Amino acid sequence: MFYREAGQFKTNHKADQAIFPIFQDRVGLSMIVAVAFLVPMFGSDFFLNSIMIPFLIFSLAAIGLNILTGYCGQLSLGTGAFMGVGAYSCYKLVTIFPEVNILIHILLSGFFAAAVGCVFGLPSLRIKGLYLAITTLAAQFFLEWCFIRIRWLYNYNDSGAIEVPNSTLFGIGISGSQATPTARYYAVLAIVVLLTWIASNVIRGRIGRSWMMIRDMDIAAELMGIKPLNAKLSAFAMSSYYCGVAGALMVFMWLGAAEVESFNIDVSFQVLFMVIIGGLGSLIGCFMGAAFIWALPIIIRAFPGFIGLEIGAATVEHIASVVIGALIIAFLILEPHGFARLWQITKEKLRTWPFPYS
Repeated sequence: MFYREAGQFKTNHKADQAIFPIFQDRVGLSMIVAVAFLVPMFGSDFFLNSIMIPFLIFSLAAIGLNILTGYCGQLSLGTGAFMGVGAYSCYKLVTIFPEVNILIHILLSGFFAAAVGCVFGLPSLRIKGLYLAITTLAAQFFLEWCFIRIRWLYNYNDSGAIEVPNSTLFGIGISGSQATPTARYYAVLAIVVLLTWIASNVIRGRIGRSWMMIRDMDIAAELMGIKPLNAKLSAFAMSSYYCGVAGALMVFMWLGAAEVESFNIDVSFQVLFMVIIGGLGSLIGCFMGAAFIWALPIIIRAFPGFIGLEIGAATVEHIASVVIGALIIAFLILEPHGFARLWQITKEKLRTWPFPYS
């Protein structure tokens, strides 16, 4: 009875085209954002550093992949490599311009990932489907090889690792050993909220509509005036930008140091699973999928403790892989649009409850 659109009149085009046309949705989103900013007041440093920060980072990476795969229909298995491009680019920017704030470097590093994404997106003009996925998989292995062999990328360190320097904002440490989990969490949250808002507006605009036209039927889209070159490369560029920023955040705001193994093929598949389970073509699905994939091993590890059992880390990993695999198969068969579609159905039921249409 409390979730109704009746009585909420729209008197202009802006209100009619709103992302959240129902007042309760806008209130709910505002409450979620407010709770996200209040989390450090109630959560411990372990909760912030081990759950919330990686959850936000992988959500951003999932948004990047969803832009390319869910909205433009271009398959990609190179997400981890594009995240690595962002991380190494940010490291070089910090080295060359140490006086510039780290947050600016993180946002700029995405442009280098976008340029690399455009290069590897060129084959999408001629091939698609499985062949394009193989091309992006080749990009994954090639970029991993570059991260190892091009020593200039990690400043010729003998360890071959990226080392995160200390950086402050308004006198507060936000990266390096001096930064607290709370400061790093707020920095990550601010960037994720900003980029999510930008993505939602781009998707609903002319560029986003051209992506969806290419996804649904590229030949018809071309006949209607959409240029496949511009649409596909812009999708690769924006997707790679988001993945690059997520990779820079992962190193400079979470891990503190990283090697090439931090951006291997496992990361690409992990982000892909988040998008599939969360829902293709849905921004909220990216957050749902990231929350589920990242929290599942923690839940599996904690549950036996309540009943007095102990299981090893390897067993937890195997159980999580089995559960995720089973869910992917189930969603692909029963509900291809994932958790996002289930949430949408729930909202539709609530709008007519307790008087459903016959």
